[in-house]
Amino acid sequence: MIIGVPKEIKTNENRIALTPAGAFELTKRGHQVHIQSTAGEGSGFSDEDYVNAGANIQLNIESTYKIAEMIIKVKEPIEQEYEMITKDQLVFTYFHFASYEPLTKAMIKSGAVCLAYETVEMPDRSLPLLVPMSEVAGRMAVQQGAKYLEKPSGGRGILLGGVPGTPPGKVLILGGGIVGTQAAKMAAGLGARVIILDIDLQRLRYLADVMPANVTTMYSNEYTIRRLIKNHDLLVGAVLIPGAKAPNLITRDMLKDMRPGTVMVDVAVDQGGCIETTKPTTHSDPTYIVDGVVHYCVANMPGAVPYTSTTALTNATLPYAIQLADKGWVNACQDDRALRLGLNVIKGDVVYKGVCEAFDLPYVDVAKYV
Repeated sequence: MIIGVPKEIKTNENRIALTPAGAFELTKRGHQVHIQSTAGEGSGFSDEDYVNAGANIQLNIESTYKIAEMIIKVKEPIEQEYEMITKDQLVFTYFHFASYEPLTKAMIKSGAVCLAYETVEMPDRSLPLLVPMSEVAGRMAVQQGAKYLEKPSGGRGILLGGVPGTPPGKVLILGGGIVGTQAAKMAAGLGARVIILDIDLQRLRYLADVMPANVTTMYSNEYTIRRLIKNHDLLVGAVLIPGAKAPNLITRDMLKDMRPGTVMVDVAVDQGGCIETTKPTTHSDPTYIVDGVVHYCVANMPGAVPYTSTTALTNATLPYAIQLADKGWVNACQDDRALRLGLNVIKGDVVYKGVCEAFDLPYVDVAKYV
């Protein structure tokens, strides 16, 4: 198979979808790998590294798309890439379709096969290609939240860990999944007082067993959220419904109950956000303030630590990329149910219910194709 890896062009996105080690694994199986020139530099990989691994270098993004049967990316295509994607081309990346209708319609129009990292799902409901970036984003949420709690950044002037004689900051985490767990570990490690909210009692029991003493678990409901936001310094939105838009757990009217300088980090921004006032931001302009509350809503948080993120992501995606290249997408998805669940749009048909429900689109059973 001919595989293309374009350079990510989303603002401040420095990750790449394939490491030189991954390129080597694919080329030794007889596949062609074409890397856009300088695509790996942001993650610390040179064109020479890829050439030494057996890959070819393409001079620009247009030629990278044009030559490829399968495109492997990190972030969803942006508008200037839409016309580069061709009929029957396989695109393997994070799509988050349910949060952005123009992208969904563009991919329907393209006739491409869109296989989304975020909806590849194991029998135990875990999301193997979302986990590594969720781990990074969860830890970064607290790292960034602590930064923006500083007064020069618009925050309340709180040191999360406190110091002797001064109480530590309070962190409220909405969701006890991978993001929430990693955020809690980071916040607890800094010495903050942490509360994790979730509606899964089994998950709360597990977290109560494994978390340190400065982490408390509570069942999530609107009454509890409204009560807790009044005296917490940092809120982390860590709610995920695979392939669907995230629910709004923090509404606009709740902001008036928060203290000025409270910081909210919405990690669910890729899926539309779990805070009503969320709007995507970038690493170059990461925050905005609504009703005195600082919002950090960067849609590609792991892109700020590209070496770590690229390595973690490709550790997870490469085995699936190899399956797709070796077998073709139809046979690979027939043989692997988890990979089959990653199919969202196939040749103009939407085959993932969460995307259909988000935009009232007709649903086509994936069995038509696989």
